Amino acid sequence: MAKANPVTDQERARIRELHAEGKGRNAIAKELGRSGRTISEEAGKLGISFAARAGQVAAATEVRQADLADRRTAFATKLHDIAETQAAKISQPLLYWDWGGKDHDFDTHLAPEPTPADKRALMGTVATALDRSLKLVPPKDESGVEEGLALITQLMSGLTAVYKAQQQEAGEGA
Repeated sequence: MAKANPVTDQERARIRELHAEGKGRNAIAKELGRSGRTISEEAGKLGISFAARAGQVAAATEVRQADLADRRTAFATKLHDIAETQAAKISQPLLYWDWGGKDHDFDTHLAPEPTPADKRALMGTVATALDRSLKLVPPKDESGVEEGLALITQLMSGLTAVYKAQQQEAGEGA
């Protein structure tokens, strides 16, 4: 069974200091060599909370998600470009080369189009690139359903805010 390691008054003081410096729970836990749960429990006993940073964390998370979405879109575009380039090669002349023979000669041969096996390989590349691109950034719903749902969500949020404001006014007036 693990031996208990109680939190000292010195550690509690340090938790308070680090919290005042704006450090988060995990940063404090790492610095003190304690678990995040221990830090949360001690912070609760000290009457301090990490909830004030929740807005900052949410904003940072939103920015990070937007950045990742932009990067996925850019990479999906690259994959589409690759698919288009490879698809164009299917019906174009292809330069074949060979190094070998008893004299180790280097030979080239321009074929009017790729062999059936090479066409199949190019089609596989095209299909894979398009599949991955569409998984990164699925096509938008052109039916307008997404826009309609977004408008309904905004409307419901607005109505909820108005309702809460009315409830507050009614409570203050009583």
